[in-house]
Amino acid sequence: LDIISLVMSNVSNNASPRESKRVRYSISSFGAPHLSQALKELLNETAALLCTPGKGISACDESAGTVGKRFEAVGISNTEENRRKYRQMLFETDGVEEFLSGVILDPETLYQKSSTDGRLFPEVLTSKGIVPGVKPHLKVYELPGTNGDTVMQGLDSLAVRAREYRKAGAKFAKWRSPIVIDVTTGRPTSIAIRANMEDLARYALICQSEGLMPIVEPDVSLSGDHDLETAVKVNIAVQSELFKAMTDMGVYMSGTTLKSNIVNPGKDCVKSYTVEEIAAANLYVLRQSFPVAMKGNNYLSGGQSLTQAAARLSAINQMKENDPWNLSFSWSAAIQLPLLQLCQKSGELELKQMSELYMKELRVASAASLGKYTNLKDGDYYVGKV
Repeated sequence: LDIISLVMSNVSNNASPRESKRVRYSISSFGAPHLSQALKELLNETAALLCTPGKGISACDESAGTVGKRFEAVGISNTEENRRKYRQMLFETDGVEEFLSGVILDPETLYQKSSTDGRLFPEVLTSKGIVPGVKPHLKVYELPGTNGDTVMQGLDSLAVRAREYRKAGAKFAKWRSPIVIDVTTGRPTSIAIRANMEDLARYALICQSEGLMPIVEPDVSLSGDHDLETAVKVNIAVQSELFKAMTDMGVYMSGTTLKSNIVNPGKDCVKSYTVEEIAAANLYVLRQSFPVAMKGNNYLSGGQSLTQAAARLSAINQMKENDPWNLSFSWSAAIQLPLLQLCQKSGELELKQMSELYMKELRVASAASLGKYTNLKDGDYYVGKV
C-alpha cells in the first residue's frame, strides 16, 4: 500500500499544468456559463433532494380562490386563518417528512406563520428536512385564433418576484403550462405548444439565475375523448418541444426537474386500457426525449383519485428497467379532497381526523413511487370506459 501511495503521489506531483487543470473539471463545469459553479451545485443539490426515492412533493399551491371552492363545497368558511390552519396541518403532521421531500406553496402561504412556535412555514418545513418551494405563475390567457388554447402569464415580473421568494425561504419554484387535447378543434395547436414550452424554458432560465431550482410542469389535461395513442403523440410533441427549448436557451438541465401529467386517454375515451398499458405508454413517452441529466419526474394527479394515480404510478415504477429517473408524485386534489370530505358534517376543519387520514394517503403515495402499491380495486385497474 505504501508503494502504491508513493507512486500516486509522484504522478500527482509530476502532472503537467494542463493535466492538473483537466483533473479539476467535473460534469457541472460545462453548460450554463452565466451561472457560478456554486450556484449550479446548489441547484443540483436541491434537485437531488426533491428526487429522493420513496418521497414525493406535496402540492399546496392552490390559490385562495381554488381553496375557497373546496372549502365552500364542504361548508368551511374561506378565510385566511382557515387556509393557514389547514396548511399548518399539512406541514406539521407528525411523520410527514418520511414521505415528503418538498412542498409547493402559494405565495400567501410562503409568508404565513405557524401558531405552534411563530416560525414562517418555509422555516418549519426546512427544519423537518422538507424543501420549501413556491408557485410563481399568475393566470392563464387565451391565445387568439387557437380555438381556446392558452398560455400562462407572469414572466415579465418573474425575476423580481423570484428574488423576493428566495429571501422568504423558497428553494425551488414550479410553473404550470396547461395543454388540452381536442381532436375536433385541432388542439393543441403547434403555436400553443411552442409558446407554452418556450415560456417554461424562459421561466426555468430566470429562476435559476435568481437561485431557485425550477420544476417545469407541462400539464396535458385528462379532459376529452381521445385514445391513448393520441395522448402519447401529443405528450411526446409537448415534452420534446420543452426540452429542446430549455437546451436552446441554456437552462442548466441538472438543476431542474419535471412535473408532468400521467399519460392517459381522455376521461371520456370509449376504449379501456389496463394499468400495464398506461405504464408502458408513460415510459415510452419519457424515453423519447426526457434528458438523463434531469433527475426525476413528480407526476401530477390531474383529476385522478388517489387510488387511480397510485395504481398507475406503481405500475410505471414496476415496469422501469434501466431508466435513470426517480418517478414519484406531486399530488394536490387526489390527496386533499378526501381530507376535506371529513369536514362535511361539521362545516369545521377536523384537523385531527384529517391528519390521520393524510398520513395513510402519504403511505399509499410513497409505496406507489417505489412500485410497491398493490391494493388495486376493479375501478383502478382499467383506464377509460369499461
